[in-house]
Parts: sequence; C-alpha cells; structure tokens
Amino acid sequence: MIILQYTGIVLGAIVGAYVIFILFMGLLPRKPVPAQPLEKAAPAAGEATATASAARQEVSFEVNGTAISAWLFLPEERSGPAPCIVMGHGLGGTKSAGLDAYAAHFQKAGFAVLAFDFRHLGQSEGEPRQLIWIPYQQEDYAAAIAYARSRDEVDAGKIALWGTSLSGGHVIVAAARDHDVACVVSQVPLLEGDAGGMEVIKLVGLKHLLRMAFGHGVRDMVRSWFGLSAHKVPIVGKPGTIAILADAGAWDAFCQLASDDLVNEACARIIIRMDKYQPIKHADKIRCPVLLQGCELDIGVPPSIIEKAQKRLGERAEVIRYPIDHFDIYLGDHFEQAVADQVAFFRKHL
Repeated sequence: MIILQYTGIVLGAIVGAYVIFILFMGLLPRKPVPAQPLEKAAPAAGEATATASAARQEVSFEVNGTAISAWLFLPEERSGPAPCIVMGHGLGGTKSAGLDAYAAHFQKAGFAVLAFDFRHLGQSEGEPRQLIWIPYQQEDYAAAIAYARSRDEVDAGKIALWGTSLSGGHVIVAAARDHDVACVVSQVPLLEGDAGGMEVIKLVGLKHLLRMAFGHGVRDMVRSWFGLSAHKVPIVGKPGTIAILADAGAWDAFCQLASDDLVNEACARIIIRMDKYQPIKHADKIRCPVLLQGCELDIGVPPSIIEKAQKRLGERAEVIRYPIDHFDIYLGDHFEQAVADQVAFFRKHL
C-alpha cells in the first residue's frame, strides 16, 4: 500500500511538473523569432518558375465556409470533358510557387489541372495566417476533388491527384479514402514523419530539434488552446538559424521558387505534429496506380521508405528514383525530367 501511495505521488508530481512546463513555455512573454525573408533569385532558363504564362482561370470553392483560391487550367484543344489533375503544394507552399510550371506541362499534354492554395496560405482565406494543419489540408484535398468533378469541362471519372513532399503524403491518404481517383503522383512524399531518424539528427543536431519542438512547437500549441496569437517560425532558414528546415538546400529552393504570396513563416505547432504523420499506413487501401518519385540522397524521405510504400502498394506502384536530394527535383533539368515522367504516367493511366 505504501509503495502504491508513493508511486501515485511521484506520478502526480511528474504530471504536475509537465503541466507547469508547457504552460510556462506557452504563456511566458518572449521576443518574436527573427524573420528570414526569402532572397528571391532570378530563375534560370528552363527552371520551374519560368512557365507562369499558361492560360488559366481564377476559381474558388469553399471548405467549411472558408474560400479556397485555385487556378483551373484547361487544354487548348478538347472535344469534350478532359481528365483533371488536382494539385496542392508541399510544406507552406502556394500554387504560384512553382505549381503553374507543372500545370503548363500537363495542360500541353491535354489534361485539365486544378491547382489550389490550402486554407490559411497564399490567396486562400483562413485565420491564423500561415497555419499548416494536416487534417485541414486533407479536407481541402477532398473539397478540391469534389469541385473538379463538378466542373462541366472535367471528366469526373478521370480525376488524378498530384502531391509533393508533405502533400505527397496527403494524396496517398486522399486516394485511400476515395476509390474513384484514377491515379496518383506522389513526388518526394512525406510518408513517415519520423523516417529521417538519426540522419536528420546528424544534419541539424539534437539540440536544434528539441529547441524547435519544445521551445516553439509546444509554445504555439499551448497558445492556440487559450485563443492567443500564434507563435510563428520561419519555414526554411540558413543552417544554424531557427527554422523548421534549417538547411541550405531547402533555403536555396524556396528562394528559387519564391513568389509574392509565399511567406517564409508557419505556425510552429506543425513541428510537433508533422513527425507523427504516417500516410504510409493508408497505402494498402489504395485501388489505383501510384507513381512514387524518390530521391536517393533525400534524408527526410529515405529510399527505404519508398521501398516500404512500394511493397504496401504492390502491383499498383510505379517507382522512379533520381540520384539527387529532396529539393533538387523542383529546379532545372531535374524538374524537367521529373515532370516528363509524370506526363508519361498520366498519359498511361488517364
């Protein structure tokens, strides 16, 4: 009995200390995290940002009363409703930060494209601004699919999904839930949030990861519970700075893809949610073909995770690997090769 009482006291003390800690981290006044405005780089010929002139319509649809901004690209020559590719960007990305480049290729190949901004980002509505919340983004994909199917110009029986990085995981979940999806492209997909493991720790350091999670992620989450202003951190930053991705490759890619509405900032709560995201668990529920595009030098989405997803998908999986890093696939010749592979895949299955 004495042992049980002692154990109860210890556990109560631990829980109490933890509650005090998270309240302290969330409510104690502190200076804002230094901003890191993106240094916009002039795109080189052929890079993803160089094809923003594709004809498109400004459209919108709603999710729970919040307006979602989207672009609808239609093929120039069509005799009837066209197959449609639904696209959302990766972590903090907006449709104007490179999606138009992919859409131009797909449009030229004869497909319709619906590219949209997630709620709280880009031209879409939603407060607080720069909130990246996985359940909301999954709802946004489902609403975008429904909107695409509602358009007379679109063949509702031929809807494909395209996602990259974080949204590369979203499209796996979406296809698992919607068996009427015709096919999926999942580019450098976040399939297991903690897949990078020790390699990520080696890159940025354990101290940085703990600081981001407990010093910033917990603070923002706690403040959201009390209806206080969001605590925000840069999405990308130079090595050694405070940012979700403090990595030179991420920084350079974001600067190359920077658009006027791409804000290098996010509500920090995503830091303590993204590592728990497990889209790969949904893979065996998918009934359509899936193109998995992995990068052999990608520590966040290591080749072993692509192989694991391939096994879960079985004969539905088509896998292409590139000898590059995660962010290389968005730029230059690597972009051209990746998008050419995607066009071939869509032509095959749409």
